[in-house]
Amino acid sequence: MVLQIDITPLNQWMQGGGRPFIISGPCSAESEEQVMKTAITLAGIKEVKAFRAGIWKPRTRPGSFEGVGSKGLKWLRKVKEETGLLTATEVANEKHVFEAIKYGVDILWIGARTSVNPFTVQEIADALAGTDVIVLVKNPVNPDIDLWTGAIERIASAGIKRIGAIHRGFSTFEKTAYRNQPNWQIPIELRRRIPGLPIICDPSHIGGARRYIFELSQKAMDLNFEGLIIESHYDPEKALSDAAQQITPDELVEVLARLVLRNPDPADPKLLDTLGELRQQIDVFDDHLIELLEQRMQIADRIGEFKKHNNITVLQSARWDEVISKAVVKGKDKGLSAELIDAVFKAIHQESINRQIRIINNEMLNNNK
Repeated sequence: MVLQIDITPLNQWMQGGGRPFIISGPCSAESEEQVMKTAITLAGIKEVKAFRAGIWKPRTRPGSFEGVGSKGLKWLRKVKEETGLLTATEVANEKHVFEAIKYGVDILWIGARTSVNPFTVQEIADALAGTDVIVLVKNPVNPDIDLWTGAIERIASAGIKRIGAIHRGFSTFEKTAYRNQPNWQIPIELRRRIPGLPIICDPSHIGGARRYIFELSQKAMDLNFEGLIIESHYDPEKALSDAAQQITPDELVEVLARLVLRNPDPADPKLLDTLGELRQQIDVFDDHLIELLEQRMQIADRIGEFKKHNNITVLQSARWDEVISKAVVKGKDKGLSAELIDAVFKAIHQESINRQIRIINNEMLNNNK
């Protein structure tokens, strides 16, 4: 599925709006002093194009700081007037949209807890009709690319052309180094579905800790994302929300200085020829993989038939544990990560289970006719 959506290229959003498009500022607007002090410092960083600050903060649980509310919009207007930076904030309903537009906010983003709800996204889209603001849609908290795609479609249907996506990672019940799992394949697939869609990475929310911001930012640039939205506070340790993942403006300068920006489209014909040859080799191996998968599934089908005739359950957990353990060890010897082996073999195993269940259920259906 490839969608044809009329999207204004990022480099036309504003003068000097090329890659990487950097948005920075505190997680939350806490006071006029905090907002202005941070914004004035960030305005001195040439790469920063927009100042972000949460005005309304939809928290996971009650009792946390939930933002200063509409009075903070006056502070954002002052930032724009005194620094020339674009301003950005999150909106979660039509009232937020109307308020933010009234105070001249340039960029509105739809948060992860909002993009998961089509009813709310449609309400926001209706409120945006007839405006020309920049709208960024964060991925839903759960890894559902259809919800993410649908939210972007709804905003585009309202006539918004300066539209982009924010990749902020996905919630998981598993304990991992990052606060939210990147699942990079999902934004990659989003770009395939919506050609020309600018994607901005949010390393602050993916990592959940400032020590991960550079590595995640570099990864996003290596994947040809168009920009970064990085939380910055002049005194992060005293921040009222998400203190651990915010950095100072000086630290932001260091992160941006270390970034390596690689060319997505090499112009040198020799480079293109070499790249083309290597990609042809990859295509050959991909064809082999598909053939091997076909052969493996044929064996899985035979096993399904055997289990059906001998009244054996489809799943034997001990056997699966043995298979994955051996595969991880063999993969490590070949220089393959445990994460890759685990993901690939789980997908193959699930497909084998699905096929065997269909074999058994088809027999049951035939017996009931």
